[in-house]
Amino acid sequence: MFPDLTRDDVFRLETKRLWLRWPRASDSAAVTAFASLPEVAQMTANIPHPYPAKEADRFIFRARAENAEGKALHLAITRKSAVRPVFGLVSAIANGESEVEIGYALAPEMWGKGYATEAVRMMIDTVFALTPVLRILANSRVNNPASRRVLEKAGFAFLDTGLDWLGARGGMHPCDRFRLERADWRHSAKLRPLPPMAHQRRDEADAILAAPVADRTGELHDY
Repeated sequence: MFPDLTRDDVFRLETKRLWLRWPRASDSAAVTAFASLPEVAQMTANIPHPYPAKEADRFIFRARAENAEGKALHLAITRKSAVRPVFGLVSAIANGESEVEIGYALAPEMWGKGYATEAVRMMIDTVFALTPVLRILANSRVNNPASRRVLEKAGFAFLDTGLDWLGARGGMHPCDRFRLERADWRHSAKLRPLPPMAHQRRDEADAILAAPVADRTGELHDY
């Protein structure tokens, strides 16, 4: 699904305030610090709580393997500052040949600063620019209005509400479902170049990388 460009761990994306890069073994303590919090885990489908010992190590190993195989793009989120500890994760996972599903989690102290929207928007642009998928899916638990606002600000359209399987939560839970079609993304986008690191082109990805991606401006004030 994902091209050779993203399968190398030097791949990273740059936004106004953030770097999005492959997770590393050295990120384990930082990931554990926020993933182990109940207020973070309870809003996700896959983060267990209580958080088992070495779970962050297992996640990082699995994420890097899936990135290398082109099955997904799991990126750690850091601020563009002198000290850059990981404070969040954003993932795009292939769902067949025509769909990708996006998910994310941030440390609570970073909520309300617009970082989630900034990271999700960049992931959307990257997925549509580097892959042939027709749509991107996402969902949020119905008791998580902040996550819903992130998705709406990132351009997702609300589909419906229904019961979805959340494995780490042990069953079916009510979730709001969202979708962003490639055609809608193109229609609403202004043209801008890909972020700097994405211009390290490989021959196989040249044609895809030449496609324009969206320019979104304005201050971010949401979750």
